[in-house]
Amino acid sequence: MDRMLWVATGGADQMLQAQTVVTHNLANATTPGFRADLHAFSSYLIQGPGFPTRVSVVDEQLGFDPRYGALQETGSPLDLAIRGDGWFAVQAADGTEAYTRAGSLRVNADGLLETAAGRLVLGDGGPLSLPPATTVEVGADGTVSVVPLGLGPETMAAVGRIKLVNPPVTELVKGADGLMRLRDGSNAAADAAVRIVGGTLESSNVRAADALVEMIQISRQYELQVRLMETARDNDQTAQQLLRAA
Repeated sequence: MDRMLWVATGGADQMLQAQTVVTHNLANATTPGFRADLHAFSSYLIQGPGFPTRVSVVDEQLGFDPRYGALQETGSPLDLAIRGDGWFAVQAADGTEAYTRAGSLRVNADGLLETAAGRLVLGDGGPLSLPPATTVEVGADGTVSVVPLGLGPETMAAVGRIKLVNPPVTELVKGADGLMRLRDGSNAAADAAVRIVGGTLESSNVRAADALVEMIQISRQYELQVRLMETARDNDQTAQQLLRAA
């Protein structure tokens, strides 16, 4: 009885955790540049005196799905996508350097280039600052050029360059804020080979249909664990009745 309850309660708890991961992925199925979280179930033996036959399950976080999302043309000059491998360098909320594939950019009230989520875009020397301009263009290598406010197109000049990096995916970890960081806490070096496509955004790499199917499977597994707990309760009540009758 105890073994059945142990397995069922542990399984139900881990199903809820897995459901949280899949729900988060589904909620970001339309978020540009989002990378789906990966997870998997595994069993393990409970350690300690009196538990040699107890086995539980754990939902392990396996990092993120590195596959590319589809490129969608928008026509906006500040919508950027990375072609192939690479990441935009941004400043996280704590001031550290982090990386993202979300290239929907804008110029804030302070003249700083930032993502739609409010993360400052980094250049070679820190956050990129733009003067008041009528036109902003970003080249394939990340060079940002502007036409100053009130001047003609012949005055267009480069004002900075977006830091583009391409560390090995195996060295990246995904934070709770959705940004990537190097596993050892250092900053990645700029990579001149990374290329940008302007007027385009990379979509989320979440496959909504697959995630929905997984959600249904997890829900069914959770219901199975609950039924096992109910069966254990019923068996316990029956055993008590038999003991009283004896």
